[in-house]
Amino acid sequence: MTKKADLHIHTYYSDGTSSPEEVVEDARAAGLSCIAITDHDTLEGVKPTIEAAKSSGIEVLCGVEVSSSIHGKDVHVLGYLMDYDDEKTRQKLGVIQESRISRMKLIVEKLNQLGVDNITYEEVKAKTQSNSIGRPHLAQVLVEKGVVPDIKEAFNRYLADGAPAFVSVFKQTPYEAIKSIKECGGVAVLAHPMITNVDELIPSLVEAGLDGLEAYYPNNGQNVINYYLGLAKKHNLIVTGGSDAHGSAKKNTSVGRMAVDYEIVESLKAKACMA
Repeated sequence: MTKKADLHIHTYYSDGTSSPEEVVEDARAAGLSCIAITDHDTLEGVKPTIEAAKSSGIEVLCGVEVSSSIHGKDVHVLGYLMDYDDEKTRQKLGVIQESRISRMKLIVEKLNQLGVDNITYEEVKAKTQSNSIGRPHLAQVLVEKGVVPDIKEAFNRYLADGAPAFVSVFKQTPYEAIKSIKECGGVAVLAHPMITNVDELIPSLVEAGLDGLEAYYPNNGQNVINYYLGLAKKHNLIVTGGSDAHGSAKKNTSVGRMAVDYEIVESLKAKACMA
């Protein structure tokens, strides 16, 4: 049987709802041999997941989904196989986490000014196990407090780009995100390009050091997958894939919903050895 890997999974150390133990159990149930923990702008969930997986035989790769933006679009870059204990890596991600904290405090302040004055930053912060705090955490609080009926409405009414409480994200371009990942010995992969929709930038991202493209992603037709397989081949990029599972926070996917052959893990490791 071909070994399978899910290379895009979130835990409650960022905006997922699952603990490392729950992620490992889901991976075991899905028959996976390898998973990558790719929380937003933090590596804090990697070591606990490695510990949780020790008795399962499941391999856990160090990963992170780094935030960036360009031309008004959010662009996420997956970084694989950095050293999660490396101080330089922690410092680079710490800058982004501090910006997340500042941003969230500003959003809460805006909500207070809009009359939503029964929410505090501390309540939002309690929704994650790290400093990788984001709008999904605040949306959960808005639902729990009865301000909105569901998370979609929280974004539509208050949190989406252009909404009354919106605050811009950390000012880092995808080129800078790629550079940071590479400087930390990692392999840089453009996350869910079919959602990010910056295909015109792929050639320049490759010049900046991009190593891979996440062509396999849940709920996409084969024609979409084939298109990105073609782009990856054209630019000599590693093709990756994963479920982008967030536990109950993202109901249209789950651990193992999208998995790739273990050969891709080997390709990532080979690229990391060349760094």
